[in-house]
Amino acid sequence: MEERRAQPAQREAHVLRLRRWAWTAAGALMVLLGIIGAMLPVMPTTIFLILALACFSRASPRLEHWLLHHPRFGAPLRQWREHRAVSRRGKAMACLGMAIGFIAMCLGHPPWWVIAMVGAMEMAVIIYLLRRPEGPQSADAGAESARQDRNAGQ
Repeated sequence: MEERRAQPAQREAHVLRLRRWAWTAAGALMVLLGIIGAMLPVMPTTIFLILALACFSRASPRLEHWLLHHPRFGAPLRQWREHRAVSRRGKAMACLGMAIGFIAMCLGHPPWWVIAMVGAMEMAVIIYLLRRPEGPQSADAGAESARQDRNAGQ
């Protein structure tokens, strides 16, 4: 009788381990795509890191912490998580990257419907992106500004 009760518990633990593994693998794939995006001007970086953060939040607190405190990508990811905000520079870089990618695609002479479809999707993303808040003035930026003001007075 006890064996019958133990089997569902073991099965449930096994399913939970598989889910954690799948979320971790998906997060690692998103980080890899984000790294590739950091090297290629026509591929985004931040969206893949946001997706990686979402995956890691379901599977690995250690990897989630690593992303949130990464020296290069941590601040924008924290800003997104806390305020659903994108910095002005981030918006500009995303729009520039999409424009370069769109022009490069058009130079390849794809069918008209591909140009229309990609153009419509990019416009939707740009509208969504530009409607995001830029986030609050960070304490680090304020401290840096105050430090510069003090140094200028000396």
